[in-house]
Amino acid sequence: MPDRTVVPGFLKAALCAFLASFLAVPGTAQERGLSWGYNTFGVSGMIDMPTAFGHEDAEFAFIVSSFARQSRNTLTFQISPRLSAAFRYSLLYDVRPEPTSPVAEFRFDRSFSFQYRLIDEGRFRPAVAVGINDLLGTGIYAGEYVVFSKALRPDLRATLGVGWGRLGSFGSFENPLSVLGDGFKDRPGRTDIGLGGQFQYQSWFHGDAAFFGGVEWQASDQLRFVVEYSSDDYAREDGAAFEHRSPLNFGVSYQYNDRTTLTANYLYGSEFGVQLTYVINPKKPRYGSGMDTAPLPILPASGAGDWLDFTQVDSSASLSKALAQEGVALDGLEISGATLRVQVRNDRYSIASQAVGRTARVLARLAPPGVETFDIRLSVEGMPVTSVIIRRKDLEELEFHPVAPDLLRSRTRVLDTPESLQSVDERYPILSYGLDPYLIPSLFDPDSPVRLDIGVALKGRYEPLPGLVFSGVVQQKLAGNLDDITRVSDSVLPHVRSDASLYFKGGSTAISELTAAYYFRPGRNLFGRVTAGYLEGMFGGVSAEILWKPQNSRLALGAEMNYVKQRDFDRLFGFQDYEVATGHLSAYYDLGGGYLGQLDVGRYLAGDVGATLTLAREFDNGWRIGAYATVTDVSAADFGEGSFDKGILLTIPVDWVTGRPSKTKFSTVIRPVQRDGGARLGVSGRLYDMIRENQATGLDASWGRFWR
Repeated sequence: MPDRTVVPGFLKAALCAFLASFLAVPGTAQERGLSWGYNTFGVSGMIDMPTAFGHEDAEFAFIVSSFARQSRNTLTFQISPRLSAAFRYSLLYDVRPEPTSPVAEFRFDRSFSFQYRLIDEGRFRPAVAVGINDLLGTGIYAGEYVVFSKALRPDLRATLGVGWGRLGSFGSFENPLSVLGDGFKDRPGRTDIGLGGQFQYQSWFHGDAAFFGGVEWQASDQLRFVVEYSSDDYAREDGAAFEHRSPLNFGVSYQYNDRTTLTANYLYGSEFGVQLTYVINPKKPRYGSGMDTAPLPILPASGAGDWLDFTQVDSSASLSKALAQEGVALDGLEISGATLRVQVRNDRYSIASQAVGRTARVLARLAPPGVETFDIRLSVEGMPVTSVIIRRKDLEELEFHPVAPDLLRSRTRVLDTPESLQSVDERYPILSYGLDPYLIPSLFDPDSPVRLDIGVALKGRYEPLPGLVFSGVVQQKLAGNLDDITRVSDSVLPHVRSDASLYFKGGSTAISELTAAYYFRPGRNLFGRVTAGYLEGMFGGVSAEILWKPQNSRLALGAEMNYVKQRDFDRLFGFQDYEVATGHLSAYYDLGGGYLGQLDVGRYLAGDVGATLTLAREFDNGWRIGAYATVTDVSAADFGEGSFDKGILLTIPVDWVTGRPSKTKFSTVIRPVQRDGGARLGVSGRLYDMIRENQATGLDASWGRFWR
């Protein structure tokens, strides 16, 4: 146990400065004008120590820091204005896995951190935050803290905090929480060294505590200077990776642009370190509202237009051509009295409400004056989903109204539509194909943190009838090193995922998907899918799904059943002996404010039974960031490193990056470790996401795009 000391002189001075801040010129987080940074652990902080201010809501940051033979690579997301989370992958040389154990030449470490701001900064009060480091890791960086931060003036801020665990190891004193019970005096040891992945809540805020603090000064728009007193004694590294001579750290940051910051630090009286921080915010696309072509103006029915006569055979072809120019495909057409009904498919826009708006503008220009109402039916995979009923006169009256989106939505009906309109002539069969680049990353392999393959993928799709889709993807690797992975699976479970490296070694040409799928509407608020073939890179078979999702309901329920066999390692046409029946019952719930929850209960690919909880934040532009955790009847020991399956989900719409309208999205799963427990089939075309974004619940979130 480290020697306990009185509060050092530096901390006394910092404490006095902090208390004096209450008498200083008041400032708030909105007024301060100071560029708050991330510390070397990737959380809101100074150099090594945390601060109480979070970052801008939804900010997504990638931080790389290095000093004293260790590198930390962190992804941090500001989940809400008060809550942030970070996932960290560290490379450690000459470190002790335990403070008293022998020095290990090399060790990699994965860990999570959370911080929650309890109190916002006020006129006289400081911001107050509580945080936990290494929430699910092996404990190398485990520590908890309560921290107070206050702007003394717009360019100056002071921080004072108290830490436990690793953050309570230098200049420590008896835990002040021991007044709540003697159990807080000692810090229990971890119970899962080597596996990680367990909540060690019995040690949180236990054991000796220590003060930390510091001051930040924004010298200019680009330069920021920091001095801090660290309460981390680096016992695992001291004398091995470097020598801890002083608790004082000094840093300077240069903000290169609005996304990139470079930092240089002098740490612990003996080491220089560097840090790169790159931030983006899903709410702020680089191209603003995008570079879409301007929409057509609304043409009043009373004006002189090139109206189509829908009693004529060629009218549907003319309407289809006009819609195609706007990125919308015409699936069906019907006119009944003063109502024109069209069934359309959105081929271009990531936001369905924009496709509805473009369709309405075309109809307003081409429908004869006698048509008073447009019934625009959105379809997905040839299956009708939603009927958007708009009065023509509302389009004409509101086109230039200052609150047009809200007024139009209040006058628009959005209904379920289980019945398809009659297909337009010569719409089917539909054949499409293309050649696209692909990238397959592999992250956090201990032997090489980043590996990837790049190549081209030939994609083909054939739709002979509405709802019936034959599709395939053939990949040709051009370069990469995924086949260099040498780690051999030690799993005691069926190797449903842990033999992934053998698939990468199987050949440079692979059939990643080859399926026949049928999408259908069994009834009102019900949607169905049946898919057969090579469903993903590792498994083929049959998958069936049904979903109940009313238009305006936050709740959706689904069921999926699969019977699959494991594919050969060459990912061509053969199968291995392993086969399994797997499936899940699913509940989806819209929590409001863009937050979504999902619970899946069932049987996984290795035959284990359990549940997966997923929480995600979705933005109006298609971004989605989330996390999931799966716990099954497989014990932590049988699961292996990580103890249970968990990961980070990331979806980035391509149009957010390019500014050009596109439905393409890049999605990936960042897992701390890939094991066999809790593994789920990766079949394409699952119903919930593509149905929800075309229903009232999805349209309402981005209805303003109707006028784009």
